[in-house]
Amino acid sequence: MIKKRDLADCHKLYELMIDPAVFPFVRQKANSYDEFLFLTKQTIEAEERGELISRTILDEWGNPIGTINLFDINQQAGFLGTWLGKPYHGKGYNNLAKDAFFNELFYELSIDAVFMRIRTENIRSRKAAEKLPYVSLANETRKDLFNEINKQTVIYDLFQIEKDQFTLYQYRQQPEAFELKEA
Repeated sequence: MIKKRDLADCHKLYELMIDPAVFPFVRQKANSYDEFLFLTKQTIEAEERGELISRTILDEWGNPIGTINLFDINQQAGFLGTWLGKPYHGKGYNNLAKDAFFNELFYELSIDAVFMRIRTENIRSRKAAEKLPYVSLANETRKDLFNEINKQTVIYDLFQIEKDQFTLYQYRQQPEAFELKEA
């Protein structure tokens, strides 16, 4: 479902990213294939330095269909950035990728919180976030961060996923996986 970023996936990902339905919502925009290749190489290097975490989202046949990233990592928290190619919208890939990514972040990489800043006019992303049972609106509870991302005027809503919320969600989905095994 997800894998570490690889330059071999760049051609397919670039073709998906430049679609007008996707491009405006991508954080790391590239206006040419060469620029996308360069940005991907920089992303891989930034992950090696611990500045971000980036994965390629795959379909069930292992084809690259988008990316999921944790940017601006600070004090075991960061900002989520994700996009899928238009042919894969509305097919459940986003939720599967997030579940896999959050499992890795929270249980393997010691991340405690993930934030999402979603443009107020980005209705599709807002509805997708609101569907996730482990996400909470943090405009009021994290007022400092909300004000930081909306310096002059309110452009973004702030959502938050905490490790505890995600763990509770997972427990409710598969309680048998959390039962203590007798020695």
